[in-house]
Amino acid sequence: MESTQTQSQIQGAQTPIPSQVQSQVAGGPVQVACGVVAYDELRLVESETRHPLLARSFGAIPDEELSKRQKAAEEELRERGVTFAVYGHGDGAEKVWPFDIVPRPILRDEWNRIEAGLKQRIRALNLFLDDVYGPKHILNDGTVPRELIMSADSYRPQCEGLKPPGGVWTHIVGTDLVRHNDGEVYVLEDNLRCPSGVSYVIENRELMKRVLPEVFQGASIAAIEDYPERLLSTLTQTAPADVAAPKVVLLTPGVFNSAYFEHTFLAQHMGIDLVLATDLVVKDGRVWVKTTQGPERVDVIYRRIDDDFLDPECFRPDSVLGVPGLMEVYRNGGVTLANAPGAGIADDKAVYAYVPKIIKYYLEEDAILANVPTYLCGEGDQLDYVLAHLPELVVKPTNASGGYGITLGPRASKAELAKCAESIRSDPRNYVAQPFLTLSTVPTVVNGHLAPRHVDLRPFILYGSDIFVLPGGLTRVALVEGSMIVNSSQGGGSKDTWVIDG
Repeated sequence: MESTQTQSQIQGAQTPIPSQVQSQVAGGPVQVACGVVAYDELRLVESETRHPLLARSFGAIPDEELSKRQKAAEEELRERGVTFAVYGHGDGAEKVWPFDIVPRPILRDEWNRIEAGLKQRIRALNLFLDDVYGPKHILNDGTVPRELIMSADSYRPQCEGLKPPGGVWTHIVGTDLVRHNDGEVYVLEDNLRCPSGVSYVIENRELMKRVLPEVFQGASIAAIEDYPERLLSTLTQTAPADVAAPKVVLLTPGVFNSAYFEHTFLAQHMGIDLVLATDLVVKDGRVWVKTTQGPERVDVIYRRIDDDFLDPECFRPDSVLGVPGLMEVYRNGGVTLANAPGAGIADDKAVYAYVPKIIKYYLEEDAILANVPTYLCGEGDQLDYVLAHLPELVVKPTNASGGYGITLGPRASKAELAKCAESIRSDPRNYVAQPFLTLSTVPTVVNGHLAPRHVDLRPFILYGSDIFVLPGGLTRVALVEGSMIVNSSQGGGSKDTWVIDG
């Protein structure tokens, strides 16, 4: 592993991860789990705990009863049809949402810092998008290489000169955070296109209240139930300026999409129409939805369809999921699309390495939340380092999601490493590499007993007239022992996340 001094010189690497793990971090010794030293978010199984009230509540529940409650939660999820889809899975596409009943706690003081860091980050990325598709000051100045942007799969030349209503590109964001074994919280990646998972945040909390009501007693936990109302308010705030009472719809690709449960959940809880492209039509410079009473004007579209499929006249001509002429109406200010097309360039994993510089450039502030040190394989010297140290690094495609395409160097075979090296050499721009992080753990019910499992966190951020961060977010847990892959599509589950006062 490269020394911390060299790591800090990598572009975008603001806070290097120490090579030596201290035995005491953030108020207590780390938990040793599955042979890996990891920061335990709760330390429920030790005499010393970071959250005494929560530890006492769960400590009073026998293993047999805890296992019974876990099974009750799983059965309720099955009965209520809380599902997600996995493409290409041999056992079938539709899966019951995997959930664990031991919550992940975060104290209010720490959350306040995380919240401030997320607001700072999204504000800067919104300015970056407005600049990149506009005057391009940051590219002209050389702060971010022009070729890095223009060569990205997520860059949309069709969006040049766009001015989204209200100046907002990033209405809904899901930013993935991890805590390494040094006790620090790092931003792992940004999701600014169609981030999913917030419906499960709300479902997890409601399920916890029904299955384990006693653990809420005496605890002051930040509420999350008003998210649908806040989302609807955010969407209406960014409607075209000439609209007094905006009509909002949620555009879904349909029942076979992996997040279709969430599409129906959010539409129902916001009280808006869930529509397919065939329900919408462009006429007289506006977008209309077909109803039994005739066409009704649409002012805001919360789209859960990727850029490429939005409008066959602008992007992919073979798309049957989009609305012909939609982008022309959008460009002329007749409708709001959330998130704005083209926003994906800001969550390209190579652009991610420059986010600390982007924050400094637009806000004249240092990043509150640090990036993970990142090597850009498209840069010659960094490419050489990555190829020479593949067994120590995690390699990721710059434009993929869901945990697909990732090579975990320390756990990869020689054949897998050789294949990874070949892929990098054939398309260096498409890959980045990072140090292998040891994700923090939270006790999890496994075969009737508590055992540590690795977690990350996806908070959800709304940007309308102001920025709102949902307290907590989606804690994803790697249910397989020793695994650090938390994505539900890769066998991961989830937990309720508590932001606790006191």
